[in-house]
Amino acid sequence: MLKTITTTENPFQTEKPENLGFSSKRLAQIPHFFQSYLDQEKIPGLAILIARGEKIAHFSAQGFASTETNAKLQADSIFRIYSMTKPITSAGLMMLFDEGRFRLEEPVGKYMPELGEMQVWKDGSNLRWQTRGPTNPMRIRDLLTHSSGLTYGFMHMHPVDRLYRHAQIGERHLSLGETVGRLAGIPLLFDPGTAWNYSVSTDMCGRLIEILSGETLDGFFAERIFKPLGMSDTAFAVDAGKASRLTSNYDRHPKKKAMRVIDSAAKSAYLRMPAFLSGGGGLVSTIGDYYRFCLMLSRGGELGGARLLSPATVDLMMRNHLPGGLTLSEFSFGSLFSENRLEGTGFGLGGSVVEDSAELMMPVSEGTFSWGGAASTYFWIDRHREIIGIMMTQFMPSDYFPLRPQLQQLVYGALIE
Repeated sequence: MLKTITTTENPFQTEKPENLGFSSKRLAQIPHFFQSYLDQEKIPGLAILIARGEKIAHFSAQGFASTETNAKLQADSIFRIYSMTKPITSAGLMMLFDEGRFRLEEPVGKYMPELGEMQVWKDGSNLRWQTRGPTNPMRIRDLLTHSSGLTYGFMHMHPVDRLYRHAQIGERHLSLGETVGRLAGIPLLFDPGTAWNYSVSTDMCGRLIEILSGETLDGFFAERIFKPLGMSDTAFAVDAGKASRLTSNYDRHPKKKAMRVIDSAAKSAYLRMPAFLSGGGGLVSTIGDYYRFCLMLSRGGELGGARLLSPATVDLMMRNHLPGGLTLSEFSFGSLFSENRLEGTGFGLGGSVVEDSAELMMPVSEGTFSWGGAASTYFWIDRHREIIGIMMTQFMPSDYFPLRPQLQQLVYGALIE
């Protein structure tokens, strides 16, 4: 018999799971399954929301928002969503696409001339290197699909990554404009459009939003996305009045093999507005706010009478844009991920797209759109089965434990129709 698991009170209006094609008993077992992670102090806490057909079938929040203060995880706890910022930025840019502000095939250099002059790495080291001219111009679609030739400094797989670290690319004290200027002097990893590599591409999408709209990225998000969708707790920093709801962030101590705090809620940098408005990873949010964003996408770009995107554009975003229908495992220059979940997965405009569920070895539908954040947050939208799943916790790195595939297994295992 399962022991009683304490979860926070559910503030969401939920439907009886059987009315949505789920087994109540199996969905109720999800918190029990993950309780072992909490009991062994592998993660601090975990919030899960599962919806189907625009109705919530399951919500649970267990464990701690902060182990230092023993603050319990709540439904309105605020999380660093890191790269779950990327789909929001991509949606924002595609809103401007719907308005005819740009075309996907246009060169990035048309709007950011500094990036249009970038050269491609040929050989050498981070101290001395040789470059050549690119065979293709960097296009806006290349930014949206991480096929631009850009990278991340934390990848630690190429001398160019070290150049990013030296130039402080992605640091909170540099503005987007300053970041563009510094990127221009660093080589591309490869010719744009010829490979996939996780990168600051989406941060450049954020800068493109600023240039095209004439607004700052935080202002654009607030007025064009968060306000219409009712995402009142999503921002680049936590307001003082909401600071008590911010969670702490954790990783694993390399020697003690125990969970440790790496960003305390009480002293977090997220309590202050950064200069770097990172469209690639800078937002904080709640599980309820992010559900409203996912619901908008699943409904074809509209929620509560507010239309952000056309249904055709949402369809375009959720298609695999890798050339010839290739998957990430076939097209990647290098991989940040060690879970080996790239098989059978392509990439759309702002998130991954399931091409072959058998290759992925998961029971999700082809076309499922998803992405996660560095602190193990995750979402997916399965429009074929009308399922939205969201998981929020704060533990880095995101591939240390198989939380994401385990949750999907349990959710699809709870389906009865």
